[in-house]
Amino acid sequence: MALRNHSTMTEFLLLGLPADHASQALLFVLFLVIYLLTLSGNLLLILVIRTSSHLHTPMYFLSHLSFPDLCYSSVKVPKMLENLLSEKKTISIEDCLAQAFFVFDSGGTQICLIAVMAYDRYAAICHPLHYGQMMSDELCVGLVWGSWGLAFLDALINTLLTWKLGFCETRVISNFLCEIPSLFPVSCSNSSNNFAVLLCSALLHAFGTCFLVFYSYARIVSTILSISSTSGRSKAFSTCSSHLTAVTLLYGSGILRYLMSTSGSPWELVFSMQYSVVIPLLNPLVYSFKNKEVKAGLKSMLQKSLHLF
Repeated sequence: MALRNHSTMTEFLLLGLPADHASQALLFVLFLVIYLLTLSGNLLLILVIRTSSHLHTPMYFLSHLSFPDLCYSSVKVPKMLENLLSEKKTISIEDCLAQAFFVFDSGGTQICLIAVMAYDRYAAICHPLHYGQMMSDELCVGLVWGSWGLAFLDALINTLLTWKLGFCETRVISNFLCEIPSLFPVSCSNSSNNFAVLLCSALLHAFGTCFLVFYSYARIVSTILSISSTSGRSKAFSTCSSHLTAVTLLYGSGILRYLMSTSGSPWELVFSMQYSVVIPLLNPLVYSFKNKEVKAGLKSMLQKSLHLF
């Protein structure tokens, strides 16, 4: 039945954005600028960390966080820009499922890396003398690969289950991109099992990483409050401010999006837009402007570039 339904309908209509030409033209320019800034910001952050030897160790996870940001944005925004210029706002079932897979994969990797960065901050602030032992090079590499592997497995399971659904009647997806929750309402099969698996995946991913984040920051706050000097406490808090901002933005919008109903409501689109378009742009800005080491590395790289000319 699933194969016959897939062959009966070959594409979806993505109708989550305004239909009038004036709004579409404005949104095209806006999202194009955001996408270009996202690419340049994340690539620049990776380049600064890679070219500044003193940033290799403390900013190791940050450079790897920028890569899924690039993937996340590149999976979604180009197709959205294409649909804004096209009268026929369609996407094939295969491309839709591929987009949903990479959205799930890169988003899951982001959440895991954010949790790993919280533990890294905990080790640096609470155990500075043992930081090198707690966060060895082998462990850091393993945590990065583990984040990608866990997200890949999670995305693969949910995407394969979604592929088995039948799509035979409703073609309209009330969103600007393909996400696994958005495909359930357009299926003519029973998607209750798919929703249960997706919910379990989201909860395990969310609560597992949230536990690590909250545990790390509970220990960090306890350690900071035990510091006697005001300047010491201020310096310790400043090292966590950028990461806390990223945690709030990503967890808030991403988890709410995957736990809310897929009704095509404005809030659903707002949360999808925030974590898929806005957050990949904000992450390099947050970490650049709130991190003295990154700003110093950027300044040094720019000075070296000017000397070449």
